[in-house]
Amino acid sequence: MKLIDLRSDTVTRPTPAMRAAMASADVGDDVYGEDPTVNRLESLTAEMLGTEAAVFASSGTQSNLLALLTHCQRGDEYIVGQQAHTYKFEGGGAAVLGSIQPQPLDFEQDGTLELSKVTQAIKPDNFHFARTRLLCLENTQAGKVLPLDYLQEAAVFAHKHRLKLHLDGARIFNAAVKLNVSLQEISRHFDSVSVCLSKGLGAPVGSLLCASREHIKAARRWRKVLGGGMRQAGIIAAAGIFALENNVARLAEDHANAALLAKGLAEIDELKVASASVQTNMVFVSVGKTAAAQLPDYLKQRGIVIRGGQTIRLVTHLEVREEDISIVIGAIKEFFSRSRV
Repeated sequence: MKLIDLRSDTVTRPTPAMRAAMASADVGDDVYGEDPTVNRLESLTAEMLGTEAAVFASSGTQSNLLALLTHCQRGDEYIVGQQAHTYKFEGGGAAVLGSIQPQPLDFEQDGTLELSKVTQAIKPDNFHFARTRLLCLENTQAGKVLPLDYLQEAAVFAHKHRLKLHLDGARIFNAAVKLNVSLQEISRHFDSVSVCLSKGLGAPVGSLLCASREHIKAARRWRKVLGGGMRQAGIIAAAGIFALENNVARLAEDHANAALLAKGLAEIDELKVASASVQTNMVFVSVGKTAAAQLPDYLKQRGIVIRGGQTIRLVTHLEVREEDISIVIGAIKEFFSRSRV
């Protein structure tokens, strides 16, 4: 039985072609800057995003933390979304390791941070307060794409208030494909951008921080401090290069499958589907308490894996095909039809 795993787009495995690229990668000691494949990955990513430089990190958590540690000093503050990955899902690294205070705000329905509320959160220049230094955005946020005009407004806002602007662009490729624009149309507004290779792009590991040469030079030092210096890392960098060269445009298939899934699930009376928020590869579904407790096990017995809870996030990716969507919809319809008997 084929396993249909909808928990996340991080569950993908390298394809045979990607594995072949990894096996044949030319490698060297990256701590000395001598791994040609890592160097190529960094140059390629910086070129795609239009930044001066990039640094290869082991994860998106690490690349985001590199940005925070480089933009901020001890006692500084960053403003971030209450549900943002850089605040909620990265172990409090900025506070624990950098003594950087987070100031979380609620996201708006479209995934933006209302700039008037950000203004109110900026601390006065007074020794009683942490120094507000950085504004962090996330694209996509819960699968929703930040509007291009908002990015422009946020850049102007940050400059006006003397803030740096960082983007957790873990799924920036999904955003660019959805908007049908180049990555630079998004990245050009930011002082730094973190991008992930191991989500929709299908690489087994790795993220990059992209920024100015000066910023990346400082970030490399923090990467060493965090234990992120890797040696013959070209083996995994090769997977990243393959992903960037082969798996970006195909993200449109994931978006189409998510839309198909949302449409099918919306036909089930017991489910509440957040159809308006299905912009990329995520579908959010609300279920009753009893169904939430029983549905994951029911589906698992049929080769379908989902996350539990009364609000379920279903994520499409390169290992989920259009025919799999029909199987999932059918299984969930069967579950509720049985419960009605």
